Amino acid sequence: MKVGEELAPLEIAVTRTLIVSGAVASRDYQDVHHDAELAREKGSPDIFMNILTTNGLVGRYVTDHFGPSAVLRRIAIRLGAPNYPGDTMVLSGKVTALGDDGTAEVSIVGANGLGRHVTGTVTISVPEGSA
Repeated sequence: MKVGEELAPLEIAVTRTLIVSGAVASRDYQDVHHDAELAREKGSPDIFMNILTTNGLVGRYVTDHFGPSAVLRRIAIRLGAPNYPGDTMVLSGKVTALGDDGTAEVSIVGANGLGRHVTGTVTISVPEGSA
């Protein structure tokens, strides 16, 4: 692990099933995440992914890269363009800092057809010799 190391991009198909199941799994029952008609009534062209699903996908992306011994210490994200069904989100990342305590900070971007869906940083620790 070194500063400047880039993570391989990960393409995620944004399906209705992913959006709805992510909302239900995180107990987010707001209608804009599962009911297209009500989402349209509220001004959205369709249902859209909730922040908790995005947060989980960001965590998965980083731990998939660093392996099963990696531990997420902090995830700080900001949402931008919505993830609508039928689009693809491409996650990319880069190691931006290494801590003396064995942690690394990874800058993350998730982009879709509308622009940047998510930006943020993930702090992760990886036991020595694991990464």
